[in-house]
Amino acid sequence: MRPNGLTLYATCAALALAALAPVLSPGYALVYDMVFTPEQPLNAAAFGLGDALPRAVPVDAVVALLTQVVPGQVVQKVALLAIVFAGALGAGLLVPTEKTGVRIVAAVAYSWNAYVAERLFIGHWTLLLGYAALPWVAMAGLRMREDQPHAWTRLVLASLPAVLSAPGGILALGTALATAGRRRAGQVLAIGVVLNAPWWVPSLLHNGLSDPAGVEAFSARAENWGGPVLSVLGLGGIWNAEVVPASRANPALPVITLLLLGTAVLGLRQLAKRLPVWPLAGLGVLGAVLALIAVLPGGVVVLEALIEHVPGAGLLRDGQKWVAWLALPFALGLAAAVERLRARLLVAVLLLGLLPDLVWGGLGRLDPVDYPADWAAVREELVGRPGDVAVYPLSAFRRFDWNDRRTQLDPAPRFLPGATVVDDSLSVGGKVVAGEDPRAARLRGGDLTGIGWVLVERGTPGRVDENLLARLEKVHDGPDLTLYRVPGAAPAEPNGPSAAPVVLAWIAAGSLIGASLLWRWLPVGRFAAPRREE
Repeated sequence: MRPNGLTLYATCAALALAALAPVLSPGYALVYDMVFTPEQPLNAAAFGLGDALPRAVPVDAVVALLTQVVPGQVVQKVALLAIVFAGALGAGLLVPTEKTGVRIVAAVAYSWNAYVAERLFIGHWTLLLGYAALPWVAMAGLRMREDQPHAWTRLVLASLPAVLSAPGGILALGTALATAGRRRAGQVLAIGVVLNAPWWVPSLLHNGLSDPAGVEAFSARAENWGGPVLSVLGLGGIWNAEVVPASRANPALPVITLLLLGTAVLGLRQLAKRLPVWPLAGLGVLGAVLALIAVLPGGVVVLEALIEHVPGAGLLRDGQKWVAWLALPFALGLAAAVERLRARLLVAVLLLGLLPDLVWGGLGRLDPVDYPADWAAVREELVGRPGDVAVYPLSAFRRFDWNDRRTQLDPAPRFLPGATVVDDSLSVGGKVVAGEDPRAARLRGGDLTGIGWVLVERGTPGRVDENLLARLEKVHDGPDLTLYRVPGAAPAEPNGPSAAPVVLAWIAAGSLIGASLLWRWLPVGRFAAPRREE
């Protein structure tokens, strides 16, 4: 590797360490939706065969398999570092230039921004893996456009981090379609449909509808005087004010955002002579529009109608996630615009300076902690013993004393063996967004039908009905967790989707991945007929 190439790799590694160095300490970074455990159970729900909508499919299955081999905290540390490093490197390599400084501008613009910070602080690590894959997906799409050999295998493999989640899979598919061109659209679409089958097949079989109340609750919000539009165009605007970096309130930021965007557009005009970037730019505009629909006149009504009547339309909630499509053309255009400037590295420094609170794990937001010993004790108590576990207090999120009262998703479903039922309704800005698990709804009414165990988590807000507990048999009583057996409990009747189509979806996706690996690295791919010259 040439020295210039080493400089880019070293810069990307430095960015990853600057943002995530504290995560390397022993323990688990547990914030909002990001929950890792020592060994995640491999159960039916991880494959989309549970009662609730498969929101964490296929990532739960992948993490469960990985943690059978290595501890969960290692999986988490590698995944988080890969987000920043791979995203930065991909953006840098995508710029058609020999100037390392230009590549570094693209790397910084793509990996050190409000989108990465806000999604990291809210724990959307699977979405960010998809985000980090987009430059690599774009490179594979461009190779398909140019009819390079084995280009489709590159697209399959580049898409793998993205298809761990539904939004990531859609982001990757859109990026591939934009870069591969019309001639390859059918092939790209087929690849995307098959790779994403493990989540969309069980989703359709559940036929679940989301609560339309989530449209307003999860709509983009203003982070400064520029309002939600400029916040979104600055790659921010997430619905949760608690995860927004303080630097996003900078009064100069709306003006700087407009200047940077204008510069990026000028850069795209120059870059278009060497790279087909306008489809990517159009995709970026689409992402911004999707992010802002709920704050535009009539947008809430339209989205609520879709979500209330169309299965899967719940993906349109939290529309700010689609701003990921804007980040890549922004980074490429900004890098191209400064290509002729000697002070181009100052632009990278400016981008870093606009978001100082991403450094060091968000200045303490991502500090790792250890699970109390009670968690391992309860897990051992339940290993090999039948019965589903209901978790109290009834709330999807926790604020444990041992995790410095940080808001985090309940870790029980990913820590305990077997099936675990938690309340999946959400309280956002004083509004309650209804959940989608029918068993959780029955728990809220005090119905323990099909429940074999009740787990009470201590040191977190929430009330537990003592009258309900009085009817149960206590089998473990620790400082953090109390476990009860439900006397005379009958096994829960399976209420998930039909297994056959879900299994076929997994087989189809696995076969495509396997074929890509074989075609790429074994002699089978070398016997393809050579392309005839025109």
